[in-house]
Amino acid sequence: MKPSTELFELIKSLTKSEKRFFKLSSSLQEGEKNYLKIFDSIDKQQEYDEESIKNQFNGETFIRHFPSEKNHLYKLILKSLRSYHADNSISSILRQEIKNIEILFKKGLYKECHKFLQRSKKLAIEHEKFYYQFELINIEKQLLEEDYESGEFDKDLNALVEEETQCIEKLRNLAEYHIIFSRINFVFRREGFAHNEEERAIVQEIEDYHLIKGKNTALSARASTICYYIKGLCATTNRQYQDAFTFFLKTKEIFDKNPHIRTDLAKRYLKTLTSLLYGYIDTNNIEAANNLIKVLVDLKEEDGFDSLEMEVKIFTSTHIAQLMLLNKTGDFRKAIELSKDVNSAMDKYGERINKEQRLLFTYTISYAYFGAGDYKEALQWINDVLNMNEQTLRRDVFNFARVFNLLIHLELGNYDLLEYTVKSTVRYLNKKEKDYQSETVFIKHLRKLIRSNSDMERKEIYEEMYQEFRELLNNPIEQVILEYVDILSWLESKRKNISFAEAVRARSLTNA
Repeated sequence: MKPSTELFELIKSLTKSEKRFFKLSSSLQEGEKNYLKIFDSIDKQQEYDEESIKNQFNGETFIRHFPSEKNHLYKLILKSLRSYHADNSISSILRQEIKNIEILFKKGLYKECHKFLQRSKKLAIEHEKFYYQFELINIEKQLLEEDYESGEFDKDLNALVEEETQCIEKLRNLAEYHIIFSRINFVFRREGFAHNEEERAIVQEIEDYHLIKGKNTALSARASTICYYIKGLCATTNRQYQDAFTFFLKTKEIFDKNPHIRTDLAKRYLKTLTSLLYGYIDTNNIEAANNLIKVLVDLKEEDGFDSLEMEVKIFTSTHIAQLMLLNKTGDFRKAIELSKDVNSAMDKYGERINKEQRLLFTYTISYAYFGAGDYKEALQWINDVLNMNEQTLRRDVFNFARVFNLLIHLELGNYDLLEYTVKSTVRYLNKKEKDYQSETVFIKHLRKLIRSNSDMERKEIYEEMYQEFRELLNNPIEQVILEYVDILSWLESKRKNISFAEAVRARSLTNA
């Protein structure tokens, strides 16, 4: 059985200051510290090698029960991290405060309890931590009983009941928004965009939900952020990018007005900025996109954004956006140079880069090599996309990856292979219900190109294909193909006998 790597991954996730804190905490303990030997040995490894560790400590008693020693070390690291981060989040602080209040209550120190409780409630209300506020109200009701028994009746019970009722309503409101968010997030992560009327109907149902449609019915700033974020995702799924941009901008404004909540919901804030960034890219606002990338990079220095998790997410968001920008403006060589950093990061961060981000990286890198005319390298990268096992994730990317794969084979002159590949692609695409025709039109002309016998005949096919796509893309639904393959620039390069990169640059300047 392959040795477990959980301990290795935990140690490798530690920052320098977290490691230092763990070592200092350990130095205060008495007795044998074999776990520190294991810690140091694993910390030096680039890849986990359990046999190497066993050989290193061969003959020492603790190595005979190595699994239990690993488990002990894992728990000690977690304990150290709990202490290190005890004051780093408002939730941690409130948990500690509630524990302090409970201890004081059991000791009958009710006056001190009241002091701690009022301070903690103020903190919970300020940060909209309704679960903790509700728990504190329950403790306050117990304190009220003690006050009454002591002849103190200055506390208004009705006011406390009203506060509890409002807190429950805010909790229910927030929970309902989270359920709605889960629904639209499922649609977007699976499909990317709505392919047909049935899928659009699902999104429309979410848009028409009474907490989403019309006037903002959120009862807190937290709920407001998720409300507008849901609106933005719905618009994105329907490819209504201007509306999406407006909703994500509103989400950002709410966060910026409530910095405590922004810190606590750092991941959602980052996703909001990333969505705005893609909006700038879609509308060819290159300057605004580059400025926002700088803002995202600088976030790493702020509270709430300085963890390894956020470091990975900031890296993936900014680098995918940079690759998309370079591909969109025809600077494919620069995109290839940037992809080297991406490859190193994928090795460094491993599974911390999620499957969707890996998929987008792989596709955009393949596109960069295609744009630079390195079709063999482009084919290797697109094969990596097609060989991924997660084809229930972002089906939009997988669908157009198959179309793009045909384009690469065409450029490589693999006509014999294309006959078979076209058939398998058609079978795959026919399983997907959609109400746009771009894939069908592309494959129709591709078959003609495979069977053509002269450059003159191919040139005529390219011209016919170009004119049909120009007309087809007047329909906004059909324009979806341009988000994955700039088919017009490719056809323009064939008509004018210029490179794809030149055609993309020319089209980018026209659309700027």
